Amino acid sequence: MKGHATAPAQAGWFLPDVRSIRANIGGWAQLSVVQYFVAEAAVIQAWAGPEPYSRATGYISDLGAVACGIYEDRDVCSPLHVLMNASFVVQGVALILGALFLTAGLLCVAAQPGVQAQRFRTVLDDAGSRMRLLTVPWILAVAVRILTGVAGAGTVVVGLVPEDLGSPWHFAGALMFFIGGGFALLLLGALWFRQTPMSWFLAACGLVTVGALVVGGITGMEVPQPGTLERLMGYPVTVGLAAAGLVIAQRVHTERTVARLRVGG
Repeated sequence: MKGHATAPAQAGWFLPDVRSIRANIGGWAQLSVVQYFVAEAAVIQAWAGPEPYSRATGYISDLGAVACGIYEDRDVCSPLHVLMNASFVVQGVALILGALFLTAGLLCVAAQPGVQAQRFRTVLDDAGSRMRLLTVPWILAVAVRILTGVAGAGTVVVGLVPEDLGSPWHFAGALMFFIGGGFALLLLGALWFRQTPMSWFLAACGLVTVGALVVGGITGMEVPQPGTLERLMGYPVTVGLAAAGLVIAQRVHTERTVARLRVGG
C-alpha cells in the first residue's frame, strides 16, 4: 500500500491531487477569513456611541447594528456597520468555499503530497460476505466539511441580518458559526493528529470555543464581560480555520513548486 504505483490497485485507496485548483482555492479561501480582524478594528475606530466601544463589554454584533440608539440595554452607534456586515459575509463565503473545494481525501491526509487516503475498508459480516464501510478518517473529513459549511452559512446570515432588525435569524446564524466552527476544529484536530503539529492548536481553538459556548449558555451571557466571552466563542474559530487554511495552502504551494521544478528540470 506504499507508493504511487500500488494506489490504483487498492480498492478504496487513492492519492489526493494536492496540486489541483480546487485545493489551492480551498486553502486560500479559509486563510482569507483573517480579513475580519482588519474590518473589526476599523469599525471600532469609527464607533460613535456615547461611550467608547469596548471589546470586553461590547457585543460583536453591535458593530453591525444599522441604527444608532438603544438596542436592548446598550447604546449602539456604528457608522461603518456596512463594512462590518460585509466582512461577515466575506468571511462566511470564504468558509463555504473552503468546505466545497477542500475534498475529504485532501483533509484526511492534511494535504500531504503523495500520502494515500483510504475511503473504504473491507470487513466480513456474519455470513462471511464482504462489506465496504467508510473509514473513520473519511467520515471525520466529511463532517469537518459539513460543519465548516454550516459555520460559513451562519456568518453570511449574521452579515445579511443585523442584530437590530429584530429577526431571530441573526441569533441563529451566530449559533451556526460558533457551534459549526467549534466542532469542525475539534474534529480537524483529531483528524490531523500526528500529521501536523498544528493539530494541537486547532483542537485547543475548538475547546475554547465550545467551552465559552457552554459558559454562555449556562449564564445566558449575564457575565461581567460579555464581549470577552463572545469573542472566546468566535475568535478561535476564525483563527483556527485560518490556520488550517495556512497549512493546506502552504503544502499545496510546496507541491506545485516541486512539480514545476520537475517539469523544468
